[in-house]
Amino acid sequence: MSELRYDGRVAVVTGAGHGLGRQHALELAARGAKVVVNDLGGDRTGTGASAGPAQEVVDEIKKNGGEAVANPDNVATPEGARAIVQTALDAFGKVDIVVNNAGILRDKSFKNMSVEEFDSVIAVHLRGSFLVSSAAWPHLREQGYGRIVNTSSPAGLFGNFGQANYSTAKMGLVGFTKTLAQEGAKYNIKANAIAPVAWTRMTEDLLPADFADKLGVDQVTPLVAYLVHDSVEDSGQVYTVGGGRIAKIFVAEGPGYGQKATLSVEDVRDNWAAISAAEPLTVFGNVGEQMGPLIQQLTS
Repeated sequence: MSELRYDGRVAVVTGAGHGLGRQHALELAARGAKVVVNDLGGDRTGTGASAGPAQEVVDEIKKNGGEAVANPDNVATPEGARAIVQTALDAFGKVDIVVNNAGILRDKSFKNMSVEEFDSVIAVHLRGSFLVSSAAWPHLREQGYGRIVNTSSPAGLFGNFGQANYSTAKMGLVGFTKTLAQEGAKYNIKANAIAPVAWTRMTEDLLPADFADKLGVDQVTPLVAYLVHDSVEDSGQVYTVGGGRIAKIFVAEGPGYGQKATLSVEDVRDNWAAISAAEPLTVFGNVGEQMGPLIQQLTS
């Protein structure tokens, strides 16, 4: 089989100074992409700033024969997001690929979480992905091509103690991804999301130490690289990935229960088993499809 290449493509990777983002940037550059390595350069709580981490990755890419430029702007501000995309335009003339990877952690149990701790995590993960994608979107539409990968998390899909802020942001990215996929379809813009499990500075306190070698970032990047390739037709999908395993995540609906008469509280109680039934499951492609069973009930 032929090697997957990205020659002529320009990729923006946010949060690429460390961990997953760094590995994504290195892999894409090694396969021919020109890369904007974005990283604010703060610690994992978002505190501080330094141009060093992004530049170090750029230096490594260039040492290996690739092309890259560094960008230290903040994804969570409109000005920062526009500057990130403008860096790609100035250096390489276009943008084809956006990998929204930047993130911070401010874990607290819900009863102890401050508004600032909630908002700051939402700002980077969810708002940042929106802002960078928004800055790139007109260029992707105009050229009739684009690939976007957003970084969700199993914590967002299934919840996790002490991460109400992070989980909210990560599940929000699922809806964001599915909507981008629908709005980008006629412009050949594909948007997908990953829910990675990897040993990084973000997760070193959350994952068992003896899994560090088995959950390397190199086990996640191949999926990201594949999803941003020209040949990929899938869009609006979510995949969990880590430790050598990849699986598709489905948002699905059970068969449910319906009746012609207006529902009462007692009707809900008496039909709770049917309401809660998990089989057969249906996966809908959009909200119009999801409303199909309801429309059928109302019109039959």
